[in-house]
Amino acid sequence: MNVSRIAIAGGVAASTVLLLAGPASAHVSVQPQGVAAKGSYATINFKVPNERDDASTTKLEVNFPTDHPLSSVSPQAVPGWKIEITKSKLAKPLDVHGKKINEAVSKVTWTADGTGIAPGYFQQFPLSVGQLPEDADQLVFKALQTYSNKEVVRWIEEPTAGGDEPDSPAPVLKLTAAAADAHGAAADDKSGEAAAEHAKDTTASSKTASSSSDSDSTARVLGIVGIVIGIAGVAFGVLAGRRRTA
Repeated sequence: MNVSRIAIAGGVAASTVLLLAGPASAHVSVQPQGVAAKGSYATINFKVPNERDDASTTKLEVNFPTDHPLSSVSPQAVPGWKIEITKSKLAKPLDVHGKKINEAVSKVTWTADGTGIAPGYFQQFPLSVGQLPEDADQLVFKALQTYSNKEVVRWIEEPTAGGDEPDSPAPVLKLTAAAADAHGAAADDKSGEAAAEHAKDTTASSKTASSSSDSDSTARVLGIVGIVIGIAGVAFGVLAGRRRTA
């Protein structure tokens, strides 16, 4: 009986912890589809949960980092939402594939056409972005979440290294190590092609040697068969002559 009571008490305590932890951990976040490698392009998703029981989320504003501007930002259409892209002039132009870029996206705003994100639901907002910086380990996107009751939640607090998570943390995109460059990949491809050609030549030589060997073996067999037939013919002739003489 005591064991049952302890189990029930433990379950209630665990449920209480989950209920208390749920709202605190539900905030606007950003995650890549796959990986977000330094110096490359990636597709990222801003995940927006609704934290209110009596209001819907009707707007999301995402501000892009100014210390590492992105030359390419392309949003994916989201049914029921209008998208507005704001660009700003750069203090220092970006050099992208030999082309100077004087402005970059500074903010993307999604506004609901209808009810937006209802209580108990969440919505993802995808973007294709690049070129990701090579000299940073993460990108911080400050976001504003607006509810149908005009409440605005500011997810703008930047996390500190080794510190506790802020009450209203900004979405942070973690960057992974840079992938191998295209030249290295091309060299690997050429090496692979050379190896494949060598394998083909080796296979062809083996087939030729095998064919020659088979031809030599066939010739030897035919020669032996001919000799045997000749000896048999001579023996038959000698026996036939002896029979006639007798």
